[in-house]
Amino acid sequence: MSKKDFKINIVGAGISGLVAAIVLEENGYRPHIFEKSDRVGGRVKTDVENGIVLDRGFQVLLEAYPMAQKYLDYSKLELQQFLPGSIIFDKNKVKKFGDPLRNPSFLFPTAFSSLATLGDKLKVFQLNKELKQKKIADIFNEKEMATLEYLQNRGFSEKVIVQFFQPFFSGIFLETKLETSSRMFEFIFKMFAEGQASVPKSGIEAIPKQLKSKLKKSIFHFNVNVDKVDNFGLHIDGLPTVASDFTIIATEADHMINNLRNQAMKWKSCQCFYFETENKVINDTLIGLIPGNHLVNNLHYVSTLTNTSKHILSVTVVDNRSLKEERLVEKVTNELQRLCGIKVKAHLKTVTIPKALPSLAGVEYDIPASQTQLLDNVFLAGDVTLNGSLNAAMQAGERAAEGVLSKIKPII
Repeated sequence: MSKKDFKINIVGAGISGLVAAIVLEENGYRPHIFEKSDRVGGRVKTDVENGIVLDRGFQVLLEAYPMAQKYLDYSKLELQQFLPGSIIFDKNKVKKFGDPLRNPSFLFPTAFSSLATLGDKLKVFQLNKELKQKKIADIFNEKEMATLEYLQNRGFSEKVIVQFFQPFFSGIFLETKLETSSRMFEFIFKMFAEGQASVPKSGIEAIPKQLKSKLKKSIFHFNVNVDKVDNFGLHIDGLPTVASDFTIIATEADHMINNLRNQAMKWKSCQCFYFETENKVINDTLIGLIPGNHLVNNLHYVSTLTNTSKHILSVTVVDNRSLKEERLVEKVTNELQRLCGIKVKAHLKTVTIPKALPSLAGVEYDIPASQTQLLDNVFLAGDVTLNGSLNAAMQAGERAAEGVLSKIKPII
């Protein structure tokens, strides 16, 4: 068979599926990509409403991600960078806390901050230095423990854990008890230490759009919901079977593969609220954190990043305590006024994300291409195979494509 004769199908046009398609195209193949929504991106999506850029959930690109550096052209994304620090709203006081090694403006606020003891500040400096020198592969070979236990074992005080680490990493891990693997903590901390956190000016969806623009031969099929996948092809309700020599599933696979039907993936959820506010209490590109037992986890002004004239605030809630939306908006609005001095002018939108991050018992950085194989001719991609990150989605897509290529090689 020649390369043009192979029928290779990819289910899912998210980050992982797009990278898999790029690898296949680079090797001379022309995959077909089936996506149940109306556009690429998967969980990385942006809506533009009345000229305002609203991402579906608070997502950032960590520019130090190795796979992002490999597959993205940062210069074309018009990246808007966050400063390497946070604004902490604590007991009606606003405190600035950040990395003075990357931005000198944080030197005095952090050095004299009451959020952490002198010992804590020295430990943060040491951890920063240690992880910059540590290889990513070594991080993911370490024994796993809960992030909270890891921080306690390193001697961090309860004060800095509650005031900084918990609210900051709860917004990343989407769980409030810091139960996430210490491997993931070290990896994300290292990525923050080595590069910027940023968002494309046109929204986070600019990332999958750029990946799609690299595909010149792949054929997209949108608004198609694949019900089942086997070694022979894709089964779509009401349509003939789509023949397939090889298939990559770059989305949830448990409902598509018979022997996975009792192994449904668990997910972490969150809600993102967008408000127009009367005032603006954070003037820099900083993330605001509210420590303690509150609904609001983090907040930032979208308008600061996108130069919107209105004050548009994004607020993330990790644990909604089973409150209905109307009541939740009311309580979030109250917290913003009471704890941050922010006066809400209008509630613009609520984005509920039931499947924001995969909840994984163990996390890995990489996977051999051979281990992406589910059936003889079916391969699995997606961050669900490694860890919940943009980097992992890209890595898994690349590995699944390599798995397909290794199976084709003996044939041609």
